[in-house]
Formats: sequence, C-alpha cells, structure tokens
Amino acid sequence: MKSITINGSQRESVGKVATKALRNAGMVPCVVYGGDKPVNFSAPELSFRHLVYTPDVLTVVIALDNGFKVSAILQDIQFHPVTDRILHMDFYQIYEDKEVIMEIPVHVVGNSRGVRNGGVLRIVTRKLRVKALPGNLPDFIEADITEMKIGTKMYVTEVKSDKFTIQHPDNTVICQIRTSRVAVADGAQDEEAGGVEASTEEATAEA
Repeated sequence: MKSITINGSQRESVGKVATKALRNAGMVPCVVYGGDKPVNFSAPELSFRHLVYTPDVLTVVIALDNGFKVSAILQDIQFHPVTDRILHMDFYQIYEDKEVIMEIPVHVVGNSRGVRNGGVLRIVTRKLRVKALPGNLPDFIEADITEMKIGTKMYVTEVKSDKFTIQHPDNTVICQIRTSRVAVADGAQDEEAGGVEASTEEATAEA
C-alpha cells in the first residue's frame, strides 16, 4: 500500500482557544492514538490534500519537528458543515506485526458476457473492510466480472486472499448483472461472438 508523509508540530496546548488559533492559521489539529499515550499535533491543511481528496487508500508517516515519527492510518476526520474545511483528524498508529482493519476500494475489471448481451452492471459494494498486517494491505481489491452472465451476482467469497481477511458476511454482494429491455436470452451467450454482437445491436436499435 502506498504511503505519504505528513510533517507537523507537536501541540502542547489543546484548549478551544489554541485550537481556534491553529485553524485560523491554516493548520489542522490532529491526534495519534495507539501508542503509549495519545500524541497531539498540528500540520498545514494543504499537506492533507493527497490523503483526503483521493479515491486511493493510503498509510501515513507522521513526522514531527521534535523527532517523533510513526506510521499510522486515518481513523476519523471532521469537516466544517458549511465550508467543508478540515476541522480535526484522528490517526491510529500501526505496527508491522499487528493486524489493522481498513476499508479498501473495489476495482471492477473485465468485459462481462452479461453486459455484452445487453445486461446492466450494478456495483453494490464499492469498498470492503479487510483485516491484515500493514505490509499486506492492498491498494485495491480486483473483482473480475468477465465470466458473469445476466442474472448472476459476485460475492465477497470470490475475491478472498491469503494475505487479508474480509470482514463481511460471505453473502455480501459486490456486484451483479441485471437484465434490461435490450438483453438477449441467456442461452444466446454461448453463441459465436458475431451472432451475439449482431443480436445486441438489433435489440438496441429497436429500443
């Protein structure tokens, strides 16, 4: 999994006045949990843009000016209800020998047989909660829909891995191919490619 570094300064004062002053100065108050004791720090708001405003999931190296340095994951974030500015962030320290739980995005790949025959792909679950050692956390989970036909569903059991454990029931649906007005009969999916393509084009034209 990719990682970014956040450079900041440890906070000694954590009261409302000090916190407001930090925000007025363009800084974000933060806390790191998971160690011997919570560590309060602040960092420029712009330094979080690649962590917050991205579809990717990243780990973070927090490096403070007093020499404190740890690896962590984003645990919680608070936004201003009107301006959407970041108000506060919580991080959780991670260790290479201890498993952590994170939500990992699902990337759907492949050209589904069902979609080629007029079916509609519906993605039900876009992120999966997984448990793994930090070194085994994937950037994304790949769901290959190539062999899916109209009316079929893909469950989390089909994307299992020895490197991580999916924290969802086995009957959790990732995606499905639903029928539509232009869909051809299911039996026609095994016909030669040319015939299937022609039928799909004709059905689309009639619709």
